[in-house]
Amino acid sequence: MDPISVALLGALAGGAGGELGRQAWTGLTALVRRPFTRGQDESAQAPAVSSGETELVRLHEAPGDAARAHALSTALAVRAAVDAGFSSGLQQWHEQAKLVRTGDGDVHNRISGGTQHGPVLQGRDFSGLSFTTAPPPASPEGETRLTQG
Repeated sequence: MDPISVALLGALAGGAGGELGRQAWTGLTALVRRPFTRGQDESAQAPAVSSGETELVRLHEAPGDAARAHALSTALAVRAAVDAGFSSGLQQWHEQAKLVRTGDGDVHNRISGGTQHGPVLQGRDFSGLSFTTAPPPASPEGETRLTQG
């Protein structure tokens, strides 16, 4: 599993993403507070691993502290490596949390000057789109077309 982004953790801890962000943070808190579910094959001498709760609380206290966000990301990755149930839950949580807009989401679209021919798509974060457009309509006879370069 890929580590959880330090930026995502810091943004969610700081309240970014509105209600969805708050729900994502609450979901992570509940996940971290679940008891460990280590495999039965593991020795009782297994190394102590943080549940991530201490790091979660510390980041919530100072969401702008990148070192605290990094500590939480590391604790989550280590716990996921030794706790299969936690790993599965963390992957599901991460997929949902990545959908939360945590900043840098401002979009300012503007179309001006003349007539546009063809599709116009306004928004943010588009992928996998393609357009096949027809050429612009012909000018009526006698008119000179102005083209912009």
